[in-house]
Amino acid sequence: MTGGTRSYEMARRLVQRGHEVHMVTSHTDPAGGARKSWTQTDEMGIRVHWWPVPYANRMNFSRRMRAFCEFAWRAASRAATLDGDVVFATSTPLTVALPGIHAARKSGVPFVFEVRDLWPELPIAVGALKSRTARTAARLLERYAYQQASHIVALSPGIKAGVMQGPVTTDQVTVIPNSCDFDLFEVHDDRGAKFRQRYDWLGHRPLVVYTGTLGMINGVDYLPRLAAEMVRLNPEVRFLVVGSGQQESFIRAQAKRMDVLDRNFFTCGSVAKDQIPAVLSAADVATSLFIDLPEMRNNSANKFFDALAAGTPIVINHEGWLADLIRERGLGLVLDPADFSKAAQKLNVFLQNRERMSRAATAARRAGRELFDRDLLASRLENVLLNATGRAASRVRGVSELKTAA
Repeated sequence: MTGGTRSYEMARRLVQRGHEVHMVTSHTDPAGGARKSWTQTDEMGIRVHWWPVPYANRMNFSRRMRAFCEFAWRAASRAATLDGDVVFATSTPLTVALPGIHAARKSGVPFVFEVRDLWPELPIAVGALKSRTARTAARLLERYAYQQASHIVALSPGIKAGVMQGPVTTDQVTVIPNSCDFDLFEVHDDRGAKFRQRYDWLGHRPLVVYTGTLGMINGVDYLPRLAAEMVRLNPEVRFLVVGSGQQESFIRAQAKRMDVLDRNFFTCGSVAKDQIPAVLSAADVATSLFIDLPEMRNNSANKFFDALAAGTPIVINHEGWLADLIRERGLGLVLDPADFSKAAQKLNVFLQNRERMSRAATAARRAGRELFDRDLLASRLENVLLNATGRAASRVRGVSELKTAA
């Protein structure tokens, strides 16, 4: 489906290693009139339990919170019936911790909590949690989740540092960032070429792409502003946004107002994950964008790692650990988040230097292999889960079975 696939990719690798995995999740786009009941499917050996909860990034914060709470309530009762050896909950949102803690207590097994973003710091920073009561409740829930976890998985060093400000010790937290799926993203150049052939406006022109959610925190309105500057420097450069979300109409309206929509700036809706490799193969540069907030600098965005796996140079517009990695490894560019003229000039110079772009592409794939290979990181997660149960991976793998409610 569209969106991040970390849970699926990790779960199917656990299944391949001989473990039994139950995943409790939701249908976020249920059919009209769908009956409110649990359904179960088998996805690559993962036993998936579905509850229909309408959800979309375009919803306002209160509607999303209601969806989170409904899912937490339903998931708690379902997960508690699965009788696993360990319960693993992955957040955001922070409310996911509640069914995980409940199921672990009911079954008398360890609870492992994965922190993808620092909540409630992010919703507070963007103004979503305005009242003192809501902020206090969120901070208490955060502290409670960390206290109840046998172990915590953090998606970046900065997230680990944030978690460490709570009631946990260093040995209770393991960093397992998002990862590169080379089986999916290493594709033949023909796929990129075929993608380019679909669009008269593209051809052999330089292509800058964004693939992902168009939410407020993503700040994808950065791209039409960049396109407006670029059209004066190099009108041949094309910008493409692939995705949907709350800001989709706003981004298109902004591009139209700046006279770049369907000129050098183009959009299309969300596509399934297995279609993204063709987009990245066609791209000269992939982007990962966020609004300029210190709280966003700890992110571990899927699109960054997808670009590494595809061997596509990566461009971001924020500081943090990923910016440091880009500079250290020569993976692409870090653009100014506010000076669009300067950013466009820097990007244009990069796009015209084919040798530098080739080096960045090679470096991207090398960094993905050495640091973020999904098989290696799945092994790290397996070790965390096994250690939480008191069993060592070397004794268990291929011999006995770990049953996980995720």
